[in-house]
Amino acid sequence: MDEQRETLQRIVSTLANKNDEIHNFIDMLNHTIKNVQVNSSNVISELDEEFDGLYSILDEMKGSMANAIQQEEAHKIQALQDQLSQCSNALESSEELLELAAQSLDIKDPVEFLKAARQIKDRVTMASAFRISLKPKVSDSMTHLMVDFALERRMLQSVKFLPVPKPPEIDLAACLVADNCITVSWKMPEEDSRIDHFVLEYRKTNFDGLPRVKDEQRWELIDYIKATEYTLSGLKFDTKYINIRVQACNKAVAGEYSDPVTLETKAFVFSLDSTSSHLNLKVEDTYVEWDPTGGKGQEKIKGKENKSRLHFTPELSASSLQAAQGHSGQNPLLKSNRRSGAPSPKRTSISARSSARGSRDHFTGESYTVLGDTAIESGQHYWEVRAQKDCKSYSVGVTYRNMGKFDQLGKTNSSWCIHINNWLQTTLSAKHNNKTKTLDIPVPDRIGVYCDFDGGQLAFYNANSKELLHTFRTKFTQPLLPGFMIWCGGLTVSTGLQVPSAVKTLQKSENGLSGSTSSLNNIA
Repeated sequence: MDEQRETLQRIVSTLANKNDEIHNFIDMLNHTIKNVQVNSSNVISELDEEFDGLYSILDEMKGSMANAIQQEEAHKIQALQDQLSQCSNALESSEELLELAAQSLDIKDPVEFLKAARQIKDRVTMASAFRISLKPKVSDSMTHLMVDFALERRMLQSVKFLPVPKPPEIDLAACLVADNCITVSWKMPEEDSRIDHFVLEYRKTNFDGLPRVKDEQRWELIDYIKATEYTLSGLKFDTKYINIRVQACNKAVAGEYSDPVTLETKAFVFSLDSTSSHLNLKVEDTYVEWDPTGGKGQEKIKGKENKSRLHFTPELSASSLQAAQGHSGQNPLLKSNRRSGAPSPKRTSISARSSARGSRDHFTGESYTVLGDTAIESGQHYWEVRAQKDCKSYSVGVTYRNMGKFDQLGKTNSSWCIHINNWLQTTLSAKHNNKTKTLDIPVPDRIGVYCDFDGGQLAFYNANSKELLHTFRTKFTQPLLPGFMIWCGGLTVSTGLQVPSAVKTLQKSENGLSGSTSSLNNIA
């Protein structure tokens, strides 16, 4: 009985999916009918304009051609309506069968249940929903009925509809998705010397299969393509798929679109989680900025300002302070703040923290941290970070979910990062488990982060030159979250990026040279 129940549940799922496909196809048919009517009207209007400037002999031809268009319209609409009727009947039958199948799941008697299951299985086998075609019998295009009399005024008796280019055929095997670029290749079914250019349209979607009519983004258009190949570059892959179609155009008209293809666009997409960020961070989607006034109105206790705050500057050692103070006789923090006007971060007392935390203050104290809202549990992923020029101190890395609200990136055994300090002098360092390794490399204005969860690698790159900055090697045992710490300035995160080919090549080379790197994550 359990096996029959599982079989019936699979049938229910298959029927539900088929119903969804039919619903989408009905929407497409209705949309196609409307387009046939609109395009027919447009073609007739253009035809009227052409005939207005001609002699009386064209009056006779005008009626003939208008009639041909109307007959074509009637033919297409009739064909689509017939197909629409078939789909509606199949959908109604399928919905009845789906309801009956769902009711059968509640039958307690094993004999009755098996009997009902067999009946439903037999009916599904013969269901019309699985025998109807989900491709329109005719298209909504009416361009093959357009005319242009500019060169035909002396040959009115032999006027014919203009030749229309045939739909191109997209070569799916030759299409390439890499480095946030999509290269599309196509060919004509037969040689046509009259083709002037091609038009390519693409649209992002989260649905595989045939393009949908409802609840989709609009088509983006690339016009006047002379070759039979085109590369879409600089794309953000923030959806699962992309629909692509191509049409050929001669000097007069455009042909029908090719059959659309759907390409998968894999990339890691996340936003910054404002609900867990420090109160002194202003978070907006993929941008975070140090805000010294964050939570100011909530940080008073019984009407008095908390007096127990301590000045804090990330990554500034006591020896550096003493050395700087020895030269000037002043605390360099206070001197620099007076010069730049940037207030120092403050350490919030426990009583003030409990009062000021609110719904978004997960991190507190000196942990000026914000995390990504999407975890990495497998695979290879890549994102980039750009810091403002006046950013004093920031860290970029990953962490397990168990990072405490007082913890800082790189100072726990469950977080890895590189840290940039621009306070007294610019330094770049790698940090993990409260150990620091200074990197003698210029700080790039854009940092690329590569995470190979299964391979146990976290690498940082100069996003412009793809120069490797540092690689951590370990075995990740829990899901990872992108992590960012910042003080005084702002960070912009770029997601929806594929792993660049240059990074893949460097990683292969790095793996070959560093296969025996210890699990200490390259930090002495």
